[in-house]
Amino acid sequence: MTQPIAAATLIIASIAGILASPAVAQSEFEASTVTPSSPGVRGMSFRHVGVHRFLSNNHTLKECIAYAYGLTPELIVGGPGWIGSARYNVVAQTPGDTKLPDEQTLAMFQNLLAQRFKLEFHREQKEVAVYNLVLGKSALKLEQSTAAPEKGHTLFIHSASRQAYNLPARNASMAEFASLMQRVVMDRPVVDRTGLSGKFNFDLLWERQGTEFGRHDPPPAIGDASSAAPDVFTAIQQLGLRLEPAKSMVEMLIIDQAEKPDDN
Repeated sequence: MTQPIAAATLIIASIAGILASPAVAQSEFEASTVTPSSPGVRGMSFRHVGVHRFLSNNHTLKECIAYAYGLTPELIVGGPGWIGSARYNVVAQTPGDTKLPDEQTLAMFQNLLAQRFKLEFHREQKEVAVYNLVLGKSALKLEQSTAAPEKGHTLFIHSASRQAYNLPARNASMAEFASLMQRVVMDRPVVDRTGLSGKFNFDLLWERQGTEFGRHDPPPAIGDASSAAPDVFTAIQQLGLRLEPAKSMVEMLIIDQAEKPDDN
């Protein structure tokens, strides 16, 4: 998974339930380091390197919490001010002989945040403005994935032209797609209400015309030419889906305690 938001390509994994398998018994990384990012660095990423390495590059603690728990940063409140400004690099080693499922790595990342940042929180429900991801009026243009159940998903965003962006989704559920859109692209939470199960392959191509990437720098533009791509709302409708503005009760994460990590 890779997510250089300010540096080219953005691959993000979303949260699913922990798989019931013997490997789930291992809930911590075998080894990890947490170090402050160098000043002035812009690129950010959450990604796997090979079979055993998980990297979080140049992220704030709030962004790490959002990634680990599948939230938009706006749904994380409280805690000291530095959790949204101080940036860190995390290098962690996963156990076993094969690449672990994304959801198991996320569980390990949650434990790392609790241990290294002394993170404690509680949850509260609050009504906020959201986008509901629902079925549209046109036929679905999503290809059912035939990948093996244990195969992970791929969701990444890259620049297609000066203002256009492409999101190829492979073996991705609607919940995973909604999670990516809410954490990176849209300006409010995105809630999956499609009722669709299973995994899908599709491509979303749109031209930035509104508040997309409001929390991050978008991937760097490629070339000077404009594209004929539609806005993000129209592009999603062309897939047979729709983003519907609504108000909904969502779960907020309230930070009770967080401490800067010790030097490694």
